[in-house]
Amino acid sequence: MSDITGDLSAVSEAKGGSDAARISEVKSWLTSQFEAAGKEVPNFEYTHRSITHLYNLATVSQAKSQAATIVANDFRLKASEYRAQAARIREILESAGMSQESLPSNVVSSAQVLANVANLLNIRDTELSSFLVAMGDISLRKTGVEEKRAKAQKESNALLDYTRKAIQRLTYLKKILAQLEDDVVPCESQMENWKTNLEVMAVKEEQYIQQYKKYEMLLNRVGYTPKISHRELVEMAEHRKELEKMTKPVLDTLRSYQDLPPDKALAALAIEDKKRQFASAEKYLEEVLQSALETSDE
Repeated sequence: MSDITGDLSAVSEAKGGSDAARISEVKSWLTSQFEAAGKEVPNFEYTHRSITHLYNLATVSQAKSQAATIVANDFRLKASEYRAQAARIREILESAGMSQESLPSNVVSSAQVLANVANLLNIRDTELSSFLVAMGDISLRKTGVEEKRAKAQKESNALLDYTRKAIQRLTYLKKILAQLEDDVVPCESQMENWKTNLEVMAVKEEQYIQQYKKYEMLLNRVGYTPKISHRELVEMAEHRKELEKMTKPVLDTLRSYQDLPPDKALAALAIEDKKRQFASAEKYLEEVLQSALETSDE
């Protein structure tokens, strides 16, 4: 207690008169509470915060204790009044020859039941009106309870329906999961097959790319350009056929010279003449091809 007094003094000097009053109240309250429990006040650090908290607790505790004392005194007063009233009623009943000992057992039992019902209904007398009001209140409360019960039953049925649907959904999902797990092995095998095919296709793609580049270089080397279309190639083929028709008589004539007379001079003249005709035909062919290429470039 000396430590507590020293701490309280230090706090009171630091905070002034108002804190000193609070400290005094807190000290007296702690002492009363711990003495009532048969214990000593423990030592702890007294700060402004702890004093404020303890002062609030003490204020609330004292207010509640005072209220409890008032209620207890009121109950004691009512109990004494009820006992006095019970004594007067007992005297009246005894003077009228209606004491509890003189009444039949069934009457006593009925009165006891009536008293128990009055206590159960929380009424202070046994008037019929009081019983009717209490029964009406119970009926209203019963109706409210039934409404709440019906609402709870409705919500329970809704939750039960949701639960049933959730269970069905869960069963369906489990079934789907089992099917997917069964399909894992075939799908993995198919995926491995696809992976192998993709690897083969990648190799083929590389080969085709190399071939494409090779053919592209070859076409560039021979002078092919993207401007040459199929139609132009067909036209050039037709020109070639026409040139072949034009040169065919010359070739036939040249073949007929295989049977030339042994005269060397005549044979040489004839050969020179055919050479000139053949050169003229080749020149015409070149001019036609050149004209076709120039047309395609335009």
